[in-house]
Amino acid sequence: MTNILVLSAGTRDKVVEFFKKEIGEDGKIIATDCSNIAPAIYKADKAYIVPPINQDGYIDKIVDICRKENVTGCFSLIDPELSLIAKEKDRLQAAGCTPIVSSYDLCELSLDKYRMYELLGSDNNTWKNGTDEKLFKAAHCYLSVDEFHKARAKGEVDFPVFVKPQNGSASININKISSDEELNTLFDIYDGLMIQEFMKGQEYGADVYIDMISGRCTAIFLKKKIKMRAGETDKSVSVKDGALFEKIAKFVENCGFRGMIDIDLFKDGEDWYLSEVNPRFGGGYPHAYMCGVNMPRYVINNLNGIENPVNIGDYEEGIYMMKYNEIKILKEDELVE
Repeated sequence: MTNILVLSAGTRDKVVEFFKKEIGEDGKIIATDCSNIAPAIYKADKAYIVPPINQDGYIDKIVDICRKENVTGCFSLIDPELSLIAKEKDRLQAAGCTPIVSSYDLCELSLDKYRMYELLGSDNNTWKNGTDEKLFKAAHCYLSVDEFHKARAKGEVDFPVFVKPQNGSASININKISSDEELNTLFDIYDGLMIQEFMKGQEYGADVYIDMISGRCTAIFLKKKIKMRAGETDKSVSVKDGALFEKIAKFVENCGFRGMIDIDLFKDGEDWYLSEVNPRFGGGYPHAYMCGVNMPRYVINNLNGIENPVNIGDYEEGIYMMKYNEIKILKEDELVE
């Protein structure tokens, strides 16, 4: 039996559904959340209400669930929890559960948008194509208003720009601004902000899987983003780019990522800019699954000791995804306690 624990399931009901479909009668899907009105937990075979991830005793509760439900593997759907389960990997494995997540250092790096920018702009060969050519460009970033003004005076950057948290997720507190007044106001109100050059090109998203056993990139799904909502892809269309696939595969393998990775990219002319890397399922992953890029199956294979073959770009172009709202209705006595 392969029992999988989906942590912080929230509203990601499709991910839970996909895993239930793939696991079939060979296991069960358990979901957790800190709220009993998180709709995705009601799509699982069993659900648990747990403390917030930053509360003492949280990881003890997760380990208890793993032992009680004979959990084979687990993964989280929110950024702040990725580092936690990576850090607690030994405890989870001792309970029989393999965390489907990249290393602690990579999770921390991915969450820190400025550190990622620094590395992309460095001469580290990890980010290069075996020559002096970097795999991806990066939008200029600045940690202070003074740094931004100095770069602006040199002609390196100008308004509009994005202001965002250095360690943030779900597009919370991200603002496009066009004046010094707006810039100063945001930095007066919030701590931990950074300024990022505004990308004028077309935005893309890549759903990527790196095999947990072989370390090879086995799947990439590329979509052109048509519309965003609340930080997630709302409408998109599937596309292919063989040269970009090669760059992405080299990048994630050299870095050492594992499992599901969500990458945000911009294309400006012929140049590809890497914006963010999220070591988890992205909000637009259902598009990839419905086009045949079956990451739940890849996870199940890995948990059963099976390496996945390299099958990059095996999907049809020109397939559109359009999200729409659904609702879940329950009586009070039907809520998970």
